[in-house]
Amino acid sequence: MKKFLLLAALVLLNLTVQAQDKKAKELLDQVSAKVKSYNSIVIDFKYSLNNAKENINQDSKGNVTLKGNQYVLNFMGVTKIFDGKKTYTIVPEDEEVTISTVNEKDDNAVTPSKMLTFFNSGYKYSMDIVQDVKGRKIQYVKLVPLSSRDQRKEVLLGIDVQTKHIYNLIEMGKKGTKTTLTVNSFKTNQPLSKNQFTFVESKYPNYYINKLD
Repeated sequence: MKKFLLLAALVLLNLTVQAQDKKAKELLDQVSAKVKSYNSIVIDFKYSLNNAKENINQDSKGNVTLKGNQYVLNFMGVTKIFDGKKTYTIVPEDEEVTISTVNEKDDNAVTPSKMLTFFNSGYKYSMDIVQDVKGRKIQYVKLVPLSSRDQRKEVLLGIDVQTKHIYNLIEMGKKGTKTTLTVNSFKTNQPLSKNQFTFVESKYPNYYINKLD
């Protein structure tokens, strides 16, 4: 009888986990579909890096403009422009521009355009806690990397239940490092200039142009 009850409990637990996984996938699919429905996205964000063991606490702000796979990212004093073919990394402090080619089809290439859909492959996932953040219902989905080489233990993705927009992203490293990216504003279908994603070399007359390709 005890064996039967234990078996029944395991079966019920397995069914519950499968149900959670299904709900998590449905929610992630909704987030992906919502992102793909927009012509353009402009995000202001806060980035925090914490490691209690190493006594590290860093906060930074940034913004990114996205259209398809093109983007302009401003973060920590550096601007990165991807025009669909090449990436231009502009560092005013060093008066240098680095031009390189990025293969957008490479699954290992982490780019801002993938940050809103990175979870579509390479993880197992399940529903986690729900939090109320200033009247917004935030549902967290726990993502566990499938690759043993991944230095992240798990990722928590906070999703606004009403808008299906990502509210924040919390990464827990295997060595105790915690990084949090929080979206402060999420604007969609904004009017963009024709040269929004175009690098104009004449704007940087005294800069060293480093062409890697």
